[in-house]
Amino acid sequence: MGQLKSENVKHRVTLRDIAQSLFFALAAKPFMRLFIGLRVRGREHIDSDQFILVANHSSHLDTVSLLSMFPITRLRKIRPVAAADYFERNAFVSVLSKTMFNILPIARRGITSENNPLRSMQSALERGESLIIFPEGTRAVGEEMGPFRSGVAHLIEKMPDVPVIPAYLVNMGRSLPKGELIPVPFFCEIRLGPPRLIRGSRQEIVKSLEAAVRELKEIG
Repeated sequence: MGQLKSENVKHRVTLRDIAQSLFFALAAKPFMRLFIGLRVRGREHIDSDQFILVANHSSHLDTVSLLSMFPITRLRKIRPVAAADYFERNAFVSVLSKTMFNILPIARRGITSENNPLRSMQSALERGESLIIFPEGTRAVGEEMGPFRSGVAHLIEKMPDVPVIPAYLVNMGRSLPKGELIPVPFFCEIRLGPPRLIRGSRQEIVKSLEAAVRELKEIG
């Protein structure tokens, strides 16, 4: 793999960056800390300049909680991977998602060479951005994790030198369950594992990722 294109490239601050910074400083971070009572275990594991963070998925709070644990100055280079058919379903949702959360929308159906999800994610990593990925592919109901899909393994095969950080999110699905619109106060937690480089076949990569996240689930 060639060197990442982002090296020595200076980032130009945009209006989108400013809007996101203000949103997290004034709203998202205080909300997650004071209303949700978010706690982060293993925060030292997110010091890597670039990473692929993989986590379980049970709530719309998952993305905002993960982003809220980073310093505001780092947010502009962190891209949560999100379903284009959901987060681009209308102009308002699309602008809000891209402005406040800097999502990387990917297609889940009607995939062509132009909108290929793997190509979009690989291009983001080659620009020096980091990704947040929910390998289950959709929100689970309750605390049970669904099986991880193979898409993330394809990406890791293409970008084997980008460290992978496993994360397990606790109680997000209780605070804001699937199908609900208003969160309720509930102590939530993010458990982070150390970054790692993963090798092997796609099946082995998926198995390693799922095992790493499930291991964090069992910490208690």
